[in-house]
Amino acid sequence: GSTYSSKVFRVTFLTLAASLTVPLLGVTVLLDCPIDPQPISLKEPPLLTGALEPNIKLRQAERLWENQLVGPESIVNIGDVLFTGTADGKIIKIEDGEIQTIARIGHGPCGTREDEPTCGRPLGMRVGPNNTLFVADAYYGLYEVNPGTGETKVLVSTKTLIEGQKLSFVNDLTVTRDGRKIYFTDSSSKWQRRDYLFLVMEGTDDGLLEYDTVTKEVKVLMVGLRFPNGVQLSPAEDFVLVQETTMARIRRYYVSGLMKGGADMFVENMPGLPDNIRLSSSGGYWVAMAAVRPNPGFSMLDFLSEKPWIKRMIFKLLSQETVTKFVPKYSLVVELSETGSYRRSFHDPNGVTAAYVSEAHEHNGYLYLGSFRSPFICRLNLQHV
Repeated sequence: GSTYSSKVFRVTFLTLAASLTVPLLGVTVLLDCPIDPQPISLKEPPLLTGALEPNIKLRQAERLWENQLVGPESIVNIGDVLFTGTADGKIIKIEDGEIQTIARIGHGPCGTREDEPTCGRPLGMRVGPNNTLFVADAYYGLYEVNPGTGETKVLVSTKTLIEGQKLSFVNDLTVTRDGRKIYFTDSSSKWQRRDYLFLVMEGTDDGLLEYDTVTKEVKVLMVGLRFPNGVQLSPAEDFVLVQETTMARIRRYYVSGLMKGGADMFVENMPGLPDNIRLSSSGGYWVAMAAVRPNPGFSMLDFLSEKPWIKRMIFKLLSQETVTKFVPKYSLVVELSETGSYRRSFHDPNGVTAAYVSEAHEHNGYLYLGSFRSPFICRLNLQHV
């Protein structure tokens, strides 16, 4: 009788499975997919050995101002006063441990995904030569903010078409020492910041731009970058580094010298998805990554990169919020030398202490870690790691 009952079970199970699968497939075929993913070829991720050897050094960081701010993406300092932009559209100042809102580019209400375009989202931030703040707001464009009065001035509005293209996701910026040129990224002319996961999964390309504060002209310097994100001028100001998040690499664009106008690869096939990049005191660069490509291990990004049809299925059935929950939390900060080799790395597997890191800003022997979601700023003492 046992073979008979197992046969019945098998038939019942298969019938049930088929009765569920057929409608599911039908629904999946009929459902609209918000993205049109292109296959992307990534090399096998680098082995996490040597300077990239996993550790828990980021867990030595202390959380500051916990629950007093949310999503401090980018951090700058004027003397010992810190400035950052938060997920609720504010530009804030932290002086003697006290938090104060100095400006807003958008307006409330804030808090939901729907509010974000009007609320604004200040991302990259820099200090100009006259101690003014230059801010890249994902929805509104490039702004100059007076940290004393809180007065805001628009430099490049997202309402203005640049070479016929709309700026939909202004992300990061870097400024020359004389304040004349600002190099900035528009991560997408199609997707807004709130849909960044679509952008990662779709692999559409966009560019690096230059704004001249004297002539007020905007030029497109590079196109065809897949999710251009953080940018940093070299110490000699002869080139700009651009993080290409979806491709896990850093491109270099020459802005002066014999190579001016040329571009090459600075670092390719990185161990994670690079967000912002900032100078390190040793003449190199700090790169923050909120998602890694584990090797050895399973990298979801790499697995999906050549399989657009699976990406379509996923986004037909699940929201971005749900998909985000499947991305393993892992924070990684690497220091690169001036030539792009790995000097050292600080890890927090599972993002226990430092989660969703977006930037590492060095000041006074400490590394201040920005985050696009966390309700705090982490500070790591570089003398102790």
